[in-house]
Amino acid sequence: MSTARADTGKAAYLEAFARLKKRAAAGKASWTRPLRAAAIARFDEVGFPTMQQEEWRKTSVAPILQVEFQPQPAYKANGFTAKALERYTFEPWECTHLVFVNGHYAPELSRLRPLPEGAVVEPLAQALEARRDEIEPHLARHADDRSHAFAALNTAFMQDGMYVRVADGVSIEEPLHLLFISAPGGAPVVSYPRNLIVAGKGSRLSVVESYVGPHHDLYFTDAVTEIAAGEDARVDHYRLQRESEKAFHVALLQADLGRYARLGSWNISFGGGLVRTDLNALLKEEGGEVRLDGLYITGGSQHVDNHTLIDHAAPGCTSHELYKGVLDDRSRGVFDGRIIVRKDAQKSDAHQTNRNLLVSEDALVDSTPRLQILADDVKCTHGATIGQIDEDAMFYLRTRAISEAAARNLLIQAFVSEVLHGMRIDPIRAGLECLLFTRLRKGHGAGVEP
Repeated sequence: MSTARADTGKAAYLEAFARLKKRAAAGKASWTRPLRAAAIARFDEVGFPTMQQEEWRKTSVAPILQVEFQPQPAYKANGFTAKALERYTFEPWECTHLVFVNGHYAPELSRLRPLPEGAVVEPLAQALEARRDEIEPHLARHADDRSHAFAALNTAFMQDGMYVRVADGVSIEEPLHLLFISAPGGAPVVSYPRNLIVAGKGSRLSVVESYVGPHHDLYFTDAVTEIAAGEDARVDHYRLQRESEKAFHVALLQADLGRYARLGSWNISFGGGLVRTDLNALLKEEGGEVRLDGLYITGGSQHVDNHTLIDHAAPGCTSHELYKGVLDDRSRGVFDGRIIVRKDAQKSDAHQTNRNLLVSEDALVDSTPRLQILADDVKCTHGATIGQIDEDAMFYLRTRAISEAAARNLLIQAFVSEVLHGMRIDPIRAGLECLLFTRLRKGHGAGVEP
């Protein structure tokens, strides 16, 4: 992408912010205005990334800048009903479902279940009004938007999302499901979901973020999630991206872990035309533990880019990372995983693996696992594999009267099962296995109907 095109695209968003600033209501979370103004100034400074930048050299955002996306100014159901949402909510699944349509909270489509004392779960737009003292120390304090243009845009334009605060020693037994639906219903729409999760000392919770939309619609999702996990907190986080085959999806997740805190992360990407996800974890105090699992399945002309960063900044921390990709047709995958072990992070234990299965001669994947070790008393490994379906395994299955297509699908299912079986929420795991099975039966490159 040329610098001129990037500058033209930047100008459109700067003008949109100026219009938004003029019509903003005086009493609507006015304390966030300096935060938003600082974010748009940073965006103006850094601009959209180009392929000349190291972190973006394998992914061009030019297609995003070629479309004039507009945010939906207020909530509209756009024809969605509670019954129509069952296909997206892994029914039957008894838990809290918070639904957002084009970036706005949909109260009549959401299902709120009782929460334990000491737990707060609210739409972010509502919490910004009533809980400034709780939110201000965390909002935009963890996710770095100084060099990430899309994170800066999210901070400037953030509409709604979820705010979760769990007090010390409190456990939320049932998962919290956030369902973000993009449904343009006309002109291409952009939404800016923003989620903030604050887990107190010794707390426990699971959060699922789902991103979906009609199969052939064109829209843009720019999402940011911040997680602050206190001492001995345990947070399980799931990102399920099942968007339209024409959609653009850019996301940043930043998790900061306290002493002996634990994070389990599952990042699943089945849809989207152009997808970029940055998932970062900071082990800032001793004894922290991170597990990052990811799965990307692509077909057609999809482009899915996963960037991960695990920063061991304190001693005695552990991280395990496993990302797998299955690529068909003319699709392209990118995995760029980086682990940093700081000088004072002795006794670190870090393992990173990326495995890719190419089921088409035209599919392509770029895999770059990286270690940066500045300490000397550590256990660190990393590796990557890129291969095709094993011919011996295919031959074995074919000799058992299994068709070529069925044999291929069985081997693909076996390949991805390591990631899916590690999930701790049964309805999510079963739903994704069913979705994968349906997709394989239709033909791997046929795309995903959420």
